[in-house]
Amino acid sequence: MSGTSLDGIDVALLRTDGEEQVSRGPAATYPYRPGQQAVLRDALQEAKALTSREARPGILAEAERALTEWHAEAVSRFLDTYGLTPAEIDVIGFHGQTVIHRPERRLTVQLGLGPALARRIGIPVVHDMRAADVAAGGQGAPLVPVYHRALAAAVGERPLAFVNIGGVANMTWIGRNGDLVAFDTGPGNALLNDWCERWTDVPYDVDGCLSASGKSNRNVIEQQLKNNFFATSAPKSLDRNSFDVKLVEGLSPADGAATLARFTAEAIAASVKLVPEPPRLFIVCGGGRLNPTLMRDLRECLQTPVMIAEEAGMNGDSMEAEAWAYLAVRCLGGLAMTFPGTTGVPEPLSGGLVARP
Repeated sequence: MSGTSLDGIDVALLRTDGEEQVSRGPAATYPYRPGQQAVLRDALQEAKALTSREARPGILAEAERALTEWHAEAVSRFLDTYGLTPAEIDVIGFHGQTVIHRPERRLTVQLGLGPALARRIGIPVVHDMRAADVAAGGQGAPLVPVYHRALAAAVGERPLAFVNIGGVANMTWIGRNGDLVAFDTGPGNALLNDWCERWTDVPYDVDGCLSASGKSNRNVIEQQLKNNFFATSAPKSLDRNSFDVKLVEGLSPADGAATLARFTAEAIAASVKLVPEPPRLFIVCGGGRLNPTLMRDLRECLQTPVMIAEEAGMNGDSMEAEAWAYLAVRCLGGLAMTFPGTTGVPEPLSGGLVARP
């Protein structure tokens, strides 16, 4: 999994039937080097003009080849570290790198050459898992909710919500009978990361220190919450660039960071009105759970028990990589990945393409 935060490649090992049986193995993250991040940022800029999901103008073709090789290297390192051989792995779920996501235009593009990856590592690869949903009129995101439901079997509370704070934040609501509602709630870490990269030597808010040292700007937050996105009913999804860091220009570095953290938290809290019944527990995963200031703001806004994934016996760093393994197995079995309540697709739908060595 390579997410919108552009921080690295997450690899996780899972043994599963793609339904209720889930046994989690080791996981690792291979951070992107600054030069690799620069390639991906350039690709994101180039992709803004895309109108076809097959087109790879400018740097996009080069970035796609490079990204595929980086993933092959990550898989090889992972197998070596844990004493595994390619023959022991049945399938790899390959997300690729989202560079544009415009479901209203039936357009979503994840860079990554599935067939090339399969040949390079000698393992079957399931890739391009969002495309079928978008082509059928769905949002193409989020795709992880069906895996959240499998994990939730070990948690007693219902209704339960998973909140993933990656580059974009999203919520999965699981009802008393296993019903699913899922949607993007608004910005996650992406804006805060961009802001910190501008003002510090590190492209994220280390330990929430910058945001903790500032004061959030109510006027900016209230203005942003008037965006039509927040009034739109679920399911719904966002592109990484749907919101721009310019919204806090003119503020001090600390106040800008505090405002962005609080905006993320308030957007998540505001989304509770979109689910059928308020959750009794929130489980937070993704990089945002490691920002103490953001987590403090989130608890203040939700006024409901909140725990991070590790407190629920899960791995908040590897959960999405695990989900891609789980979805790959569902693809092989022809099982649904997306549902009317998660992406707005008309009926439960499988997806993904299978590439063999």
